[in-house]
Formats: sequence, structure tokens, C-alpha cells
Amino acid sequence: MLQVMTHDTTSSSETEPSLSSKSSVDYNCTVEFFASPFLVQEWEVTEKNGTKETLRLDLVRKSSEQYRGADILVYNTGHWWTHEKTSKGEDYYKEGSNVHPKLDVDETFRKALTTWGRWVDKNRRAMECDDETEPIKNETYLTPYMLKMEILETVLRRMKTLVTYLNITRLTDYRKDAHPSIYRKQKLSAEESKSPLLYQDCSHWCLPGVPDSWNEILYAEILVKLDQLGGS
Repeated sequence: MLQVMTHDTTSSSETEPSLSSKSSVDYNCTVEFFASPFLVQEWEVTEKNGTKETLRLDLVRKSSEQYRGADILVYNTGHWWTHEKTSKGEDYYKEGSNVHPKLDVDETFRKALTTWGRWVDKNRRAMECDDETEPIKNETYLTPYMLKMEILETVLRRMKTLVTYLNITRLTDYRKDAHPSIYRKQKLSAEESKSPLLYQDCSHWCLPGVPDSWNEILYAEILVKLDQLGGS
């Protein structure tokens, strides 16, 4: 969808202040991408041996100030909330001046989403997959409903602002054949290159492919909302 928009000869591109930005004069539209994997603010604390990286569960990312006036916000964070990516929850999470010795990742996900939800309310405007060639056809093989999704839905229900929740997890889960696998252009070391199957990407999705469906659903959802609001 973005690629089609940027075919316009009057479009422009820049890298600051967002990570990437595409604008179209003819469509009066700007699409910006901000790198904010946890939504909340990454932080540092001073220790005897220097500084230590932490995550402020009570503060949204500073980049939020740059997209406060956006007409449409699309968030993506769940993939980052694992023990491996958060120092196993040990001396990593911070609230105020307190660094928690140990916190479960699902509990911190709930706290971070609650912080995010408050920001939205306050600032609202009116493995292995290289041999896979077919989607999953038997639902018993699909991933069980994730606790993170239940946490998100609980937070959304408590919010004052109506947030549209585009749940594409089950739709996407069928497509076990649509990962980049060994065909993603990864920079492997000489040692890793000897066993590329061990380093294949079975987490992300090929472009073009499944993300095209996400874009079409998102586009349809936007059009429906605009129609309900009497927009054009």
C-alpha cells in the first residue's frame, strides 16, 4: 500500500526525525515509522561498575511526542516481550526510582500496556520452516490463544478511548509456509554459514505475502471508519 502511494511523482522521503518517512503531496498523506519496540522508555541506571540498561514501565517512549498529532497510529510490540529480550526480568524493569529485582514478562507487559493506554487516553484527538509449502489446514495445530493478547484485550476494555484492535494473529497463524526461512538475506558468520538451517527466520513474514493481507484489512478498516464518520 505504501509502495503504491510512493509511486506518485510528487512524493518525498526523509529519515529524520522519525526512523523513516514517506509523504505524498497529491494524496495529502505522510506515513512515518518510529522504532519503539517496547512502547515504553528505555532507560539507564548508574551502578558501581558503570551504567545498566533498564526499561521504564511507567513512561512512554519519548518519540511519542512526535506522533501525538497523527490521524492514525498503528502499534506493534508483542514480539519483543520475551525473557530473552528483557534480561530474563532480572534488575531490568524500573518504575519511578525503583528497579525491580525480578518481574515476570507477562506482568511487565501488562504494566507497559497500561502506561501506553493512559497515554492514549490523555492524548486522544476527536524454528524450522524451510520445507513448509502449504498453510495449516487443521486448526488443532494452531498456536493456543496467547496470554499477551488476553492482557491487551483486558487493558483495552478498561480504557476510555475506543481503540480498534486489529487481531490478525489467528489469520496469520495458518501461514506457516510464508516465513523468509533460509531465504532471508542474513549476515551469517563463516561458522554459522556451515549450518544455515539453524539460523533461518521463522518469526517474520515474507514481503510480498502475508503482510499484504494485513495492509488490505487495515485499509478496509480505515475506509469503514471514515464512512461511519461521514468522511471521504
